[in-house]
Amino acid sequence: MSFKFPSKDPDETLDYSMDWSRFLGYDHATNSGSTIVANLWFIDNESGVKTQISTTENTTVNGITTIFGGILRDSTNTVCTIRLSSGTNNVTYKITSQITDSTGLVSERVAKLRIKEN
Repeated sequence: MSFKFPSKDPDETLDYSMDWSRFLGYDHATNSGSTIVANLWFIDNESGVKTQISTTENTTVNGITTIFGGILRDSTNTVCTIRLSSGTNNVTYKITSQITDSTGLVSERVAKLRIKEN
């Protein structure tokens, strides 16, 4: 199953987040449960190949650009965020968030993002 982010205009630069707290069993009231210790982002290229996003520089994949400073986790280490700009009108991108949690498990979630000129 994949999630759907709200559509993005190609002229916008926006943050998109995945909240992993329920998956991790994290309790915000007691600050207990597993947390994210590492996260990677991927965007499928025009051939459908999952392409890893750089953590040290802006990366463009199939016309959409990730902004280096916009790849982060929240203060509880349960939410991952990616900042995206550009994109090709009427293209739907497949974006994957991969985490490693504090127990050593590696998990992935996929979201689709459609670019639509406003």
